[in-house]
Amino acid sequence: MPIKFLDDGSKAWKRHDLKTSLRIWFGWLAGLILFVYCWQIISEATTWFFVFDAPRIAQDIFTRAMPPRWEYINQLWEPLWDTFNIATIGTGIAIIFGVPMAFLTASNTTPSRYIIRPICMIFIVASRSINSLIWALLTVAILGPGVLAGVVAISLRSIGFFAKLVYEAIEEIDETPVEAIKATGASRLQIMVYAVWPQVKAIFVGVAVFRWDVNIRHSTVLGLVGAGGIGLQLSSSLNTLAWPQVSLIILAIFITVVFSEAISAKIRAFITNK
Repeated sequence: MPIKFLDDGSKAWKRHDLKTSLRIWFGWLAGLILFVYCWQIISEATTWFFVFDAPRIAQDIFTRAMPPRWEYINQLWEPLWDTFNIATIGTGIAIIFGVPMAFLTASNTTPSRYIIRPICMIFIVASRSINSLIWALLTVAILGPGVLAGVVAISLRSIGFFAKLVYEAIEEIDETPVEAIKATGASRLQIMVYAVWPQVKAIFVGVAVFRWDVNIRHSTVLGLVGAGGIGLQLSSSLNTLAWPQVSLIILAIFITVVFSEAISAKIRAFITNK
């Protein structure tokens, strides 16, 4: 029964008619049938013996992984630094390319709504729809394994995210300053610098900091596909079943992510207070 609000703010219940009730029940029935069908497919593709044995295996791995191999930490400083650089440089490249793309995509700043804007929109969608690990697989295949492939993968994933949020902010600006500066005979570049940019600057900084924080997390696993960073050590330790090293690497990744989260939170709080 849908809720209807009266003039005094109170609620009044209204019964569905037969057609609406049948449509709702048919929707629930279709959803139930779809769920049963999907569950059947999953069940046929699942080896349930391993699922039932998973708690014992997890306990065995946890026992083998404790305590962490603390002396291995000396071999993690450089990969952690590589991870930090991958995220930071990748974010910087995304900013360099994302800001112009945002201005080219926003409907109120693009020089061409029928050519340039659609092209930029296609790239933004492609960039955001492909996961960082898939970008890393492609860049490793093209550039070879290493930090450079990780930087390019992070930047390709981040450009679309960055450009989308910024161009949406540009489209929501107050047009009054734009019209005022345009009336003085200012050029298109001057309008963007003095009328548009001041209104989106805070959003730009917030998005940049947030994306850097996200990229720190993504960069920790790119090494699993050969794109550099601490993921390389994690992959090699998993392949050799060196569980004490694995537990130490996971702990180092956790501390790194917490540290980046703290930094980004401080920066966002500073921006908000401004």
